[in-house]
Amino acid sequence: MTLLIGLVLPTPSGNPSAPVSAVFAQEPDSASADSLAERLRRAEEAIELLRRQLAAQAESEVRTASRVQFEIFGRVLLNTFHNSGRANLTDDPQFVLPDVPTPLEAGSFGVAIRQTLAGGAVSVRDVLGGTLMGDLTIDLFGAAQSNPARSFPQLRLRTARAILAWDRAEIVAGQENPLFMGLNPVSLAAVGTPPFVAAGNLWLWLPQLRVGAEMGNAVRVGLQAAVLAPVSGEGAGPADPDPADLAERSERPFVEGRVRVRWGEADRGGEVGVAGHLGWYAAAGTGVPTPAGDDLLVSRGIALDARVPLGRQVELRGEVYRGQLLRGLGGGAIAQNFGQPGTGGNRRIIGDSGGWAQVTVSPSTLWEAGAGAGIDDPDDDDLPLRTRNLAWSAFVTVRPAGPILAGIEYRKMQTRYAGGDVANDHVNLAVGFEF
Repeated sequence: MTLLIGLVLPTPSGNPSAPVSAVFAQEPDSASADSLAERLRRAEEAIELLRRQLAAQAESEVRTASRVQFEIFGRVLLNTFHNSGRANLTDDPQFVLPDVPTPLEAGSFGVAIRQTLAGGAVSVRDVLGGTLMGDLTIDLFGAAQSNPARSFPQLRLRTARAILAWDRAEIVAGQENPLFMGLNPVSLAAVGTPPFVAAGNLWLWLPQLRVGAEMGNAVRVGLQAAVLAPVSGEGAGPADPDPADLAERSERPFVEGRVRVRWGEADRGGEVGVAGHLGWYAAAGTGVPTPAGDDLLVSRGIALDARVPLGRQVELRGEVYRGQLLRGLGGGAIAQNFGQPGTGGNRRIIGDSGGWAQVTVSPSTLWEAGAGAGIDDPDDDDLPLRTRNLAWSAFVTVRPAGPILAGIEYRKMQTRYAGGDVANDHVNLAVGFEF
């Protein structure tokens, strides 16, 4: 029957010699037509959904006046803490205060949200042949250390920088970690100031201008140099009307340099660096005798830093340094520049050695754990008030779902004075979310 129908059907273009199969090829199969129509309908729905999503994303994007896309990030963090002793800070302690005769209890308990932070970042391609990246981060750690001021935290600038980067070079301007001791441990309990401050970790963000260049492929060798704002860390006395810092009175900037070696992937690679620091303080008013005609004191130091991955789940990081007059970099010599008055009422510059190390384990994106220790050991011959500070810590951080995170950290500090060692056990529970 099929053959008979095929014979009587007209052929295309009226050619009787055209094959029967060509005739049937002209007739659409109804099932195939329905299938194609359904696929087309689904594709049109998917395209429309994608168009709506892109439109919604475009509407939600934050853009600057110059039409540059601006990305917002941050972390809301609530820290609950307990101290067994007296420390210089209750919610993020650095060293232990000496025992004093008082009927008051030495321990403390509190809750604070001061370690919450937020920021924004931009990135623009094809700027002078490179990529311009900029970011700014603030937190709530600017309030006074006692309640009720701690319950009403104040904004504080952490970092603000512009980076112009090419394949082999970069220029950085803004407030950033110095090249000298620029690495920090991982912690949710110590965000306002990093872990092991005054126990081997120098951390203070300083305004600076720096340049860097590197060469190599699998192993990359880089050289960096920076000019930084001079900071001594010494507060002005009640009888001192001049608001200028001792380092600012030198009329010279700090200078630093660093040689580094990098290897591996960007997110899990390793880096080792050697850095040097040089600065100057005005000697007047410090009580430190100087040679005739010399009115400046020299701040200097040398440091080694390392961040080494041990497989894909374990990382070792740490720093060591040796120097003097390093309080202005964030707690050097346990936040001391000068020793106690000696013979004739003169004081000495405190020489200082310190360092810290931390191991972190990250088996999955859901949790990580770590432990570390730090020490700051000023030279006893220079008569420091605090002669040694030790710190140990261990933490566990979990990210159970979405942006939620929580962590617990135990930190023990032991500070040595002329009368002996005093200790503080600090337990910190942090909960919050990231965005």
